[in-house]
Amino acid sequence: MTATAEDDIARIVSGTHDDPFSILGLHDVGGKLVLRAFVPGATAMEALDARTGRRIAALRHLRDGFFEGATRRKSRFAYRLRVTSGDDVWETGDPYAFGPVMGALDEHLIGEGSHRQLWRVLGAHVMTHEGALGTHFAVWAPNARRVSVVGDFNLWDGRRTPMRRRGATGVWEIFVPGLGDGAHYKYEILGPNGDLLPQKADPFGFGSEHPPATASVVRGLDGFDWSDADWLGRRGAAIAVDAPVSIYEVHLGSWKRVPEEADRRLSYLELAADLVTYAKDMGFTHIELMPISEFPFDGSWGYQPVGLFAPTIRHGTLQEFRAFVEACHAAGLGLILDWVPGHFPEDAHGLGRFDGTHLYEHADRREGFHPDWNTLVFNYGRAEVANYLTANALYWLDEHHVDGLRVDAVASMLYRDYSRKHGEWVPNRHGGRENLEAIAFLQSTNATAYGALDGIAMMAEESTAFPAVTGMVDSGGLGFGYKWNMGWMNDTLRYMAEDPVNRKHHHGLMTFGLHYAFSENFILPISHDEVVHGKGSLLGKMPGEGETKFANLRAYLGFMWTHPGKKLLFMGCEFAQGREWNHDASLDWHLLDHPLHRGVQSLVRDLNAAYRAVPALHERDTKAEGFDWIEGGATEESLFVWLRRGAEGTPPALVVCNMTPVPRPARRIGVPEPGRWVLRLNTDAAGYGGWGTGTAPAHETEDVPCSGRPYSVIMDVPPLSTLIFERETTETEGGDPQ
Repeated sequence: MTATAEDDIARIVSGTHDDPFSILGLHDVGGKLVLRAFVPGATAMEALDARTGRRIAALRHLRDGFFEGATRRKSRFAYRLRVTSGDDVWETGDPYAFGPVMGALDEHLIGEGSHRQLWRVLGAHVMTHEGALGTHFAVWAPNARRVSVVGDFNLWDGRRTPMRRRGATGVWEIFVPGLGDGAHYKYEILGPNGDLLPQKADPFGFGSEHPPATASVVRGLDGFDWSDADWLGRRGAAIAVDAPVSIYEVHLGSWKRVPEEADRRLSYLELAADLVTYAKDMGFTHIELMPISEFPFDGSWGYQPVGLFAPTIRHGTLQEFRAFVEACHAAGLGLILDWVPGHFPEDAHGLGRFDGTHLYEHADRREGFHPDWNTLVFNYGRAEVANYLTANALYWLDEHHVDGLRVDAVASMLYRDYSRKHGEWVPNRHGGRENLEAIAFLQSTNATAYGALDGIAMMAEESTAFPAVTGMVDSGGLGFGYKWNMGWMNDTLRYMAEDPVNRKHHHGLMTFGLHYAFSENFILPISHDEVVHGKGSLLGKMPGEGETKFANLRAYLGFMWTHPGKKLLFMGCEFAQGREWNHDASLDWHLLDHPLHRGVQSLVRDLNAAYRAVPALHERDTKAEGFDWIEGGATEESLFVWLRRGAEGTPPALVVCNMTPVPRPARRIGVPEPGRWVLRLNTDAAGYGGWGTGTAPAHETEDVPCSGRPYSVIMDVPPLSTLIFERETTETEGGDPQ
């Protein structure tokens, strides 16, 4: 052997060679095909013909598990290795017998940060390559000196399977024959200075070990027989701005547990039966899951993900998650996932300093560290990082048929000074506080998602007055389909917390939201954030005791369901759970044995039904012409009366909301049109646990002007109640008499 070869062998043996494919495998040396292989601990090795199993050559053991031997073959051939170590003998494929998998187009798209199906190239993919079945691994680590895939299959020894660097893209890849679905693996990386980094989980891993274990798991993406084409063809109509969108927000780990089996979580398959059936029965149109991308810490509820491409193994495998998605669609339910592109934790096996440098995050902690959550912030200005995140959004929407993504903590992405004091943040290139790179990333991701897939929806949890969150990208907007109305939520819950005797002094909290209700496409969210961290339950926010507390809640839910904007309710709120949400325990389903809790559940079911059945309550949710105050200033009575209008020719709906425990008998209410106004729902009905004070089932108008309207009706308004009326259609209007 030459001196150079000795040096190469030493580097292979020590695991410091940055180009192992130039040494290992078959090589033409002086007109002869020479085979080199490295298996630490091996004492003998033979090359076998992969097709016939016949021996081709016995390899010489040069040192420390490094073998070499010349063959008589003149052209390249498929081979396997027979390895001996003491009394053990086994056969194995050789990763260095195989050529690259990635193509030139993939390299080009990766280099410019525009690969829309990046997950199909990077990560771990079971495939047949050059006639052999195995797994192809590819990872982006441009500043690494050496990258190896490690796992049970190579004793977690980074010297055994170092990868091939692919040009200027910074991608490393290798095909490992014989390795398939279920294999555990990580990447072992030597940083730019040759230092050994903590082993890293795959940024594109499609599966993970059960926490607290942190390895990635090979999971095949193919082989699931989808049968939801009918749903995919009509899902756009179900999430449209003129549709009755009612979302049930769920934390899978605590929705329901199995107490007989050590309080274990439900599996995706169990949830496909139980949760889907329940949400359908309750009349919700969509289920929204708190993040299910793999995360190490239960207490983060999924909002500090490490495995962005892996459905959490806490509930089952990737294919079982798909079965849950399909069950939703079979039931006519859309599925929305909370998506977290705003930050990620500093866990050693995660994305932080992935290749020994600040690869995914900003190097400057003033830009790359989030003080609220002690997490790292993505560098949205780096094309490869933006591509990684955009591809992740498309992955969930495309590969898993998810119907929408709710983007978490958008406000923290939009502003460089978010939760930072003076001197703790870096201004943008214009000296301002807006994060221009994050804005461009959100615009690009939204435009790409809507352009690539029909019928999906992108939703923003955004708590500031940033303009045009749901505006079109080509007009300067962020391009979201919907925005959470955090202002409405905060104002109305503050109002409801007041004792009814004081509510007249806070009347504007309930009416202020109408000043901006149509500036964006809004969702009205009563989310998990309102029932944690000492905030108590939704029921607990209501004043009074016993029946009065429940009456307040029922009236509020009626107010919410009739207010412009789509609806979102966190699990447990639909039956008035009394205690604060605990992510480590099941909801208190036993409360449904109590009539008052069961009554609230029945009310939510009927509110969803009325929201669907009365077009005026949803068709113009996002348009100013869909709302008209009748009485917005009845402060002394804490009374709110408004009209909802649907599409042309649709009968209007009248909403009367009394936020005091004082009944309003024979109250005259102005209406704009003559006719018969039919009661569709009364939150004070005895069936909901109400006092059953009652009001007539229908009211005929009188030619008596009131509240600036030419007609009026006289009705008894129950205490702490919301009433929904719909004007009865007539035969001349083209509808059937009601």
